[in-house]
Amino acid sequence: MTLTREIVATWRGPGAVVSRLYAQGVREDRALMMLMAACALFFVAQLPELARKAHLEGAELNPRLGGALLAWLVIAPLGFYLIAFVVHLLARLFGARGTAYGARLALFWALLASSPLVLLNGLVAGFIGAGPALTLVGMAWFAAFLWFWLSGQVVVTRGVAA
Repeated sequence: MTLTREIVATWRGPGAVVSRLYAQGVREDRALMMLMAACALFFVAQLPELARKAHLEGAELNPRLGGALLAWLVIAPLGFYLIAFVVHLLARLFGARGTAYGARLALFWALLASSPLVLLNGLVAGFIGAGPALTLVGMAWFAAFLWFWLSGQVVVTRGVAA
């Protein structure tokens, strides 16, 4: 399936999509692509809010953009790799049969598949600002992300593939 179809399918059944991806074998290139695409979308989602804050504060926008770019495309991927490794170690501690690749796949796919809500969150932050709408969209993203990640993690820790 194409990437966009897989994202839509994840909203219907995240475990099945992760199972299909996991069954394709260890593909570190694909996992890295998912992570970098998710991080790039997270960066793009921040642009409206950064522009709003720079305008309201009368500050320069470019340094904010540079900092966000560095954070999302250099530092955040390293943090996500670390999170996936720690989750894998914890799962192994509790008797899971999954692989470190599976833990990375579940996390990275959850980030990418939940990115439409991150983009919506960025628009709300940029056009409306802080308030109940931003909180609601942020909570919706976090709930979707957890649903996708935990569903995928269950699949890969059991070592189940389609």
